[in-house]
Amino acid sequence: MLRSFVGKIEKGVSLLFVHRRPPLNHFNEATRVVPDDVREGYFAVLAIKGEESKRFIVGLHYLNDPAFLGLLDQAEEEFGFGQKGALAIPCQPQELQKILDGRRV
Repeated sequence: MLRSFVGKIEKGVSLLFVHRRPPLNHFNEATRVVPDDVREGYFAVLAIKGEESKRFIVGLHYLNDPAFLGLLDQAEEEFGFGQKGALAIPCQPQELQKILDGRRV
């Protein structure tokens, strides 16, 4: 019983002196830099196919649009989920523009 008690004390004391990493800060330098044209409720998308590319600012409500979700599936297959910055979608800019024009609010 005394060993159990001493063991618990040693464990508690050792935890006090363990070097702890600072908590993760989700608002680091990379995430704080947002271009001025990307307002709250929007995100940047790059439509890229071959040499042709165009940047779009897309409202979050398009995340419910089946056609847009299909493009996201294509992006996952081609680029994976590890993208940083603007979301790259493998399609002609005209194809994305057509989807966005079909759902103007």
